[in-house]
Amino acid sequence: MAASASASASETSSTWVTETGSGSHRFTVTGYSLTKGIGVGKPISSGIFTVGAHDWSVKFFPDGYTQDAADCVSLFLALESDAADVRAVFNLTLLDHAGKPSTSTPTDRQPKSFKRGVERGFSRFIERSRLESNFLKDDCLVVHCTVTVLKESRLQVPNSCSTKPRPSDLHLHLERLLESGEGTDVTFRVGGEAFSAHRWLLAARSPVFKAELFGEMKEKNLQSIEIKDMEAVVFKALLHFVYSDALPRSEELACNGSSTVMLQHLLAAADRYGLERLKLICEDELCADIHISTAATTLVLAEQHRCGQLKTACLEFMACPDVLSAVVQTDGFEHLRISCPSALKELLEKLSKMIVIANVK
Repeated sequence: MAASASASASETSSTWVTETGSGSHRFTVTGYSLTKGIGVGKPISSGIFTVGAHDWSVKFFPDGYTQDAADCVSLFLALESDAADVRAVFNLTLLDHAGKPSTSTPTDRQPKSFKRGVERGFSRFIERSRLESNFLKDDCLVVHCTVTVLKESRLQVPNSCSTKPRPSDLHLHLERLLESGEGTDVTFRVGGEAFSAHRWLLAARSPVFKAELFGEMKEKNLQSIEIKDMEAVVFKALLHFVYSDALPRSEELACNGSSTVMLQHLLAAADRYGLERLKLICEDELCADIHISTAATTLVLAEQHRCGQLKTACLEFMACPDVLSAVVQTDGFEHLRISCPSALKELLEKLSKMIVIANVK
């Protein structure tokens, strides 16, 4: 009698993986007409932004990259980090009047190799006449850049016996500790409201709180501490960050309908208590949300709290005659004129240089 054997089928798999880091940057050129005549091969550079642990910038050539491209504008991506052989895929596009990316400008989805000082892009990106007809709005031009940096490549073989650890939930436990009030040993009175907290955590997160609560300051032995010159809603957001390392939800950030005002106050509070990460987060959020109604007050804030990136963003936003004319009509401009004359002087000097460049054509 023949014996039959059965074998159970099995299937395995493997995957070749290339790790990437992706990000985007929006570069707005205000007063576009003033940039014409700057000269062939002379760029206007965006602020430096970070993608994939490397620093980048967008280079915009209003009069073309070379003489044979003088009838076009040129767009390039440049690596600003001190590195070599950084491989990346990038896309440069213009936003039309409706704020949508153009589908008619050149693209190249092949990875390119960068080193510091190397520019990759398009010498004949778009004819100047077509750009001015289809992509200018209030004499402003918006360039959108996406970058994907190619990192380590490796073979990934699943291990059926492995168990991937869950993401850290430490912040959730600390948030619940704050909400419950269990074990609190100090109370802050701010704007008529009381907030209980834990001395040890405050001291661990803020050098200022550490000095107040465990140093030689008078607050060391106090159970209740009064904080002046700060609104209760701002201190509540500050405590939320201390315990969670994140901003409150967007609806909680709205102060009288404006998250910008709340972020301004929170940045000042972060600087007051030495919370550098919170300060940088607020600065980054404000850089992406500059409006005519808030530009002047944001510039004052940047000057008073040593926020270089935010100051540069405000100056570039207002360095356009039409924009500055509108900003002058706001209440915040008078505050800027009185409290920060040096920043106002820088703004006027930047504007005058742009006008001189336009007149040298």
